[in-house]
Amino acid sequence: MKSAAFSIAAGTLLAATPVFAQDATETVEEVAVEAVEAIEPAAVEAVAEVAQPVERMLPSSTQLQLASDSEISSKKVEVGDKFTFSVVADVMENGTVAIPRGSKATGEITWKTGKAVGGKSGKFEVTFQTLSINGKDYALSGTHRQEGKGNTVAAVFATWLVSGRSAVMTEGQTVTALTAEAIPY
Repeated sequence: MKSAAFSIAAGTLLAATPVFAQDATETVEEVAVEAVEAIEPAAVEAVAEVAQPVERMLPSSTQLQLASDSEISSKKVEVGDKFTFSVVADVMENGTVAIPRGSKATGEITWKTGKAVGGKSGKFEVTFQTLSINGKDYALSGTHRQEGKGNTVAAVFATWLVSGRSAVMTEGQTVTALTAEAIPY
């Protein structure tokens, strides 16, 4: 719309130039300066309209690797406990960093079972919730299940004496999460 107005204004001024030039007191240079001054605001607006940045989006369901910021053990956690994770590597989209390495994510323990007699191991699930990028939170999806090692020998021979092992996610252990929404970058 503005570029059409610009074209009309430029055409009008060019058509009017001979009229201005016929005035003996004005030189061609003065007429040109007046024409540029009249056109300049429209030109600036047209350039500003074209120069608006295009918002790029990282698509939903993009995979990212997260590392646990602390050890998580089925011995110590309860359902509802929250833990932080860090993005392991820059997530790139079209040659641009969309999610910077080190960005923080949160996960919540949504299921847990302790170790039990008979060689049954402890287990827990972490459900990923949010990813913080430059102070703004975005939704994540995905669940990671951590299981302890069972004790099958005990299960066969001495079920009443030996239990399985607790599930432990070590600090720095990497897991996969997904973006649950498109993220601008």
